Amino acid sequence: MSNFVLNILLKSSSLKVIYIKQRVILAISSLVSLLVSAPRILSFYDITHQANNSFSESSYLDIIVRFLFIFSFSWLILQYNSNWIHHILFKYNWKRIVFAIISNGALSTFATSLLLFTYPLIVGQEIHDFEEGLFYFIYMVVASVLFFISGILRFQIIHKQDIIEKDQLRQESLENELRALKNQINPHFLFNSLNSLNSLVRENDAATKFINKLSFAYRYILKNGDQNLVLLEEEVQFLESYIYLINTRYRDRVVIDVQIDKNVLSKKIPPSGIQTLVENAVKHNEISQSHPLLVKVYIDNEFICVENKIRLRKTLAEGTGNGLSNLDKRYYLLKKKHISISDENGIFKVKYELI
Repeated sequence: MSNFVLNILLKSSSLKVIYIKQRVILAISSLVSLLVSAPRILSFYDITHQANNSFSESSYLDIIVRFLFIFSFSWLILQYNSNWIHHILFKYNWKRIVFAIISNGALSTFATSLLLFTYPLIVGQEIHDFEEGLFYFIYMVVASVLFFISGILRFQIIHKQDIIEKDQLRQESLENELRALKNQINPHFLFNSLNSLNSLVRENDAATKFINKLSFAYRYILKNGDQNLVLLEEEVQFLESYIYLINTRYRDRVVIDVQIDKNVLSKKIPPSGIQTLVENAVKHNEISQSHPLLVKVYIDNEFICVENKIRLRKTLAEGTGNGLSNLDKRYYLLKKKHISISDENGIFKVKYELI
């Protein structure tokens, strides 16, 4: 298993349990309390004689006690099934279902028994035998209803959590792809530069200047290896060093004409976004004394453009072959657009909009 997949699994497994919001639990508890207390309210206001004959005498204190008990019970069941039980059992299986049913039944029985014990002490009147059985039945029904409501709430949270995890996976996948693309530096650039350096070791001034340009170029690459965008001004400075290295190797057989206005230097592009295109032209086209290569770099309506006359090499230089496609993928990840590539009238041209 790759490190990337392993890291994703570790992060997914370490996600914190998302709690049901308290206002949702309080709202449901209040609703259930009102529904269960409705017969007592009807009895208190003597709406039906049948209600008065079935229940013990109603009073304000009686209604308040019953309301608070059913409210507390509803809150407890919702909290337990929506949030707390997930710290005890994390996997959904038949053992969890059995445990939940038994524990909810125990909570319902305990709450009913507590009400029957404390009610006479608080209200000052006994509960009829008829109502005792009714209390057990009502609280068991309420617990069952709230158990299913908690399940619905929890599945909503699971659905939201799945969306969050998928978004995290998608974002990390894009970031890792972008990082991988940026780190794919063409090795032949280094080897060719070293070959050129080898021919200059006896020319102290030229060798020193070459080494300085090479050092600047690689400092730029290392500095911006983790950056998505850089200033066009910085890229132009890097391009100048790269052009010096190319000219040292090919002399007057390569001409790179850079025409970029100062008013766009504050715009941004992907790192090595111009150098990659220039290198692509150098790598794929013939370079000779009779057929020198001319590469034009210019701005057209805030589009960076790199073009050259097509004169393909008979044998291509060694390389990964991914420079242009990598730049296109990097630009798409950043801008959601592809770079424009054309080869009309024997001119190969690549352009993309500055950011």
